[in-house]
Amino acid sequence: MPCTMKRTPRTAALAGVAVVALTLTACGSSSKKASTPSGSATGGATSSGASASGGGGGGSTTTAAFNAGVGKVFNPSTAKGGTLRMAHSGDFDSLDPADTYYGYSWNFIRNYGRTLVVFKSAPGAAGAQLVPDLAETLGVPSDGNKTWTYKIRKGVKFEDGTVITSKDVKYAVERSLDKTVFPDGPTYFNDNLDLQGYTSPYKDTDPNKLGLKAIDTPDDNTIVFHLKAGFSGFDYFAQLPQTIPVPQAKDTGTKYKEHVISSGPYMFASNDLGKKFVLKRNPYYDAATDPDSGRLALPDQISVELNVNAADIDNRLLSGDLDVQIEGTGLGAEAQGKVLSDPKLKANSDSAAIARTWFTVVNSDVAPLNNIDCRKAVQYAADKVGYQRSYGGATGGDIATSLLPPLIPGARKIDLYEAAAMPGGDVAKAKAALTACGQPNGFSTNISYRVERPKEKAVAEELQQSLAKVGIKLTIKPYPQGDYFKLYAGKPDFAKSNGLGLMVYGWGADWPDGYGFLEQIVDSRTIRAAGNTNLGIKLPEVDALLDKAFATTDITAREKIWGDIDQKVMESGEVLPGIWAKGLDYRPPNLTNVFVNDGFGEYDYTTLGTTKT
Repeated sequence: MPCTMKRTPRTAALAGVAVVALTLTACGSSSKKASTPSGSATGGATSSGASASGGGGGGSTTTAAFNAGVGKVFNPSTAKGGTLRMAHSGDFDSLDPADTYYGYSWNFIRNYGRTLVVFKSAPGAAGAQLVPDLAETLGVPSDGNKTWTYKIRKGVKFEDGTVITSKDVKYAVERSLDKTVFPDGPTYFNDNLDLQGYTSPYKDTDPNKLGLKAIDTPDDNTIVFHLKAGFSGFDYFAQLPQTIPVPQAKDTGTKYKEHVISSGPYMFASNDLGKKFVLKRNPYYDAATDPDSGRLALPDQISVELNVNAADIDNRLLSGDLDVQIEGTGLGAEAQGKVLSDPKLKANSDSAAIARTWFTVVNSDVAPLNNIDCRKAVQYAADKVGYQRSYGGATGGDIATSLLPPLIPGARKIDLYEAAAMPGGDVAKAKAALTACGQPNGFSTNISYRVERPKEKAVAEELQQSLAKVGIKLTIKPYPQGDYFKLYAGKPDFAKSNGLGLMVYGWGADWPDGYGFLEQIVDSRTIRAAGNTNLGIKLPEVDALLDKAFATTDITAREKIWGDIDQKVMESGEVLPGIWAKGLDYRPPNLTNVFVNDGFGEYDYTTLGTTKT
C-alpha cells in the first residue's frame, strides 16, 4: 500500500455513539469503573485538584504489602528532590509525541508534554477518568458530535517562556498526520478528521498557508475540531500525545525527537540517543495552570538509561540501584521466582490484571499461511502452557482463548482451538489441519520478536519446540523494539519478503473499551506502508462490524459487536492468543507515591518520588 493512500471513509455514521463505561477489576482491589468522556451539549466539568498523595482515589497506605500499590497510593509523600532512576531494555520508538505508540511512552511523556485532556494521575477508578489538562474543560461537542471545541488555559508556557496557543496544538496535530515522516503514531486523527485531502504541513501548497481546515483556531485560546462523522468519544482522541503542542518555528521534523520543546513540568537536560536521557525541571511550568491532572513533579531529575539488559534491570531493581523498569512489563521469570519466594521482597511488589493481550500474529501474506487450514495447524499445535510459562506462569497472566481481554466490555468466552481444554496443544488436530492445507509433512517459516524482550524470545522458542512436533519448522528472527513496527514486523513488504509467518507482540487498550482496544489492530483500513500495529488482519467482515458498532447507539448492542469481531478474527486463525496479561512489578522501598494507574495499566510516572538524594 503506498504511503499516501488514505483509509477508506466509514460508510456508517458515528453520530450519537455513547462511550462505554468500563468496569475494571484489578488483582487485589475492588471493582472499578472508568468514567465516560463528555458528550453533553455543555461539555465536561472540571474535576477538583489533586492531592499531594497522587490525586486521591482509593486511599493510601504506608504498610508494605503485596498489591499495596493497586487501587491505592503506597508511601504517600509531598517531599521533592532527588533523581528518579529508570531504565529501558530497548529504546523508545520515538520521544516525539507525533511518532510514539507504546503505552509506557504515553505514560511517561506526560512529564514533558501536556495534552488537551489526560487520564488522571490517581489510583483506582479515578485513574481511568479523563480530566482537562492543557484545556480548561473536557471537549464541548456540537453538530451531532461532529464538532468539538476546547479552550486552552491561559498562561501555559513552553520551556523557553513562550505562551502556548491553540495554533501550537493545531500544528502538532497537523504534523502528526504525515505518516511518511512519523510512521509510528496512531491514525485516529487521519481516519476521523475531515481532512479534505490535507496530508502534511511539510507538503502544504495552500498559498495562504491556512493549514488543515478540519481544525479552526479562531483565537489563541480556542481550538475547534471538525470530524467527518459524529463521535461522542472524541475526548479520547484529545488525550493522545499528538495534541501536545509543538512550536512550528522550532519543529525540526525527524530530528525533533532529539529535543522536544517541553510544555510539562520537566524538560530535556541531555539526550544521548539510544543510550540515556535526563529530564530536569522546566522553569516555566506553573502548577497553578495544572489543577486537574494529578501530576506531582517531585524528583528534581528523571534519568532514563536505554538498551540495558532486561535481567540486569531486574537485578538492579532488587538491589536498590534502580527505581523503575520503564516498559512496565514486569519482572522476568527468574526475578519473579525470587520475589514471590521471599516475603519481604513480595511485600514490595504489585500485580494487577490489565486490558492487554500478549499474542502472535499468523501472517496470511506468507505462504502457506495464506491457507486457513495451515493457520489452524499453528493454532492447534501451539503449547499455550509454554506461552504462559514464558511470561512467568499464572503471575504473568491467564491463558488467552481469544484476542479480546476479559476486562473489555463485550468480551465473551470464545475458544475455537481448545486453549482451555487442551492447553498443551492437540497434535492430532494439528496434523489433520496440515493434511487439509496440502502440507502433511509440515512447512518452514520465520517467527519474529523484539530482541530486548526476553519473554518474547521465550515465546518464540516455546513455539519453535511445540510446532516442530507436527513438522512446522520455525526460524527465529529478533528485531529491535524501537523499530519493530516501523521497519520490520509492522512493514508489510518487509514482513512478506522476509517470510515472517509468525510475529510475536502484544496490545493494550488505547483506552478501556472495545474501540480503544480493537480498532488499530484489526481494522484493515489503518494498514499503511510502515509503522503498522495491525500486522496484517484484512477481513472485510471485521471492517463492516466496526462500522456497525460506530453507528450503534445502544450500549448493550454495541458491546456485543466487540465480541462478534473477536469471534471473526479467531475464526480466521490470524491471531494466536497467548495470555491475558498481568505483570509483577517491583517497587524499591525508596519510592514514594506508588500506584498502578488504571488508564495505563502501569505505575503512574508523573507522581513517583524518591527518598534517595
